[in-house]
Amino acid sequence: MLNLLFPRICEGCEDILSQGEKLLCVECRHQIPLANFHNVENDFLKNKFYGRFPVENATALVQFQKRGLTQELMHRLKYRGQKELSSFFGEWLGAELSENPKYREVNMVIPVPLDGQKLKKRGYNQVEGFGKELANALEVPYRDDILVKISKSGSQVFKNRILRFDSEAVFFNQKIEDVKNQHILLVDDIITTGATLENCAMQLLQGENVKISIATIATS
Repeated sequence: MLNLLFPRICEGCEDILSQGEKLLCVECRHQIPLANFHNVENDFLKNKFYGRFPVENATALVQFQKRGLTQELMHRLKYRGQKELSSFFGEWLGAELSENPKYREVNMVIPVPLDGQKLKKRGYNQVEGFGKELANALEVPYRDDILVKISKSGSQVFKNRILRFDSEAVFFNQKIEDVKNQHILLVDDIITTGATLENCAMQLLQGENVKISIATIATS
């Protein structure tokens, strides 16, 4: 009855979803350009960080295309409150990474954090559902209490203990002992220059014997 009164709509084309379809219809799902670097011998993402910090593995699920379906979906996720898309992409990628020996070595998932002001305004971290589903698939802890992002105009409590990486924000690893000897899967929504992931990784690598792998929803 609820489906008759409030039919489930595809987030891509806005047609009514058929039974068994979730968030995206089959046609829209097939239109999404997949990156899937974990399934091919391609170190494109990994090479983005060459000479910046050591990366064990790096992958993204989809290829971002301007004025295309992926841009629309990412816009809905970040700015229109469609946070269910985050979990949708996490389930999709998680099912594949759980079968990949390289990613089975991961023993912790950590998301790139939002600063408090942005989190309060948006109401959620757009990468949270993605990271949690990856953690579930890999059967490892999801830890969103390790990294903290603080806007430049925000609290200066950690001023002498943090690394500044850009003019807008600082990242702080507040539980260094918890990442000791961990192979961390660092997750974000989209990778462009890789600067944000690099900044977070450098904080995590302050821990002893830390390894970093990367997974994002999309790559430009």
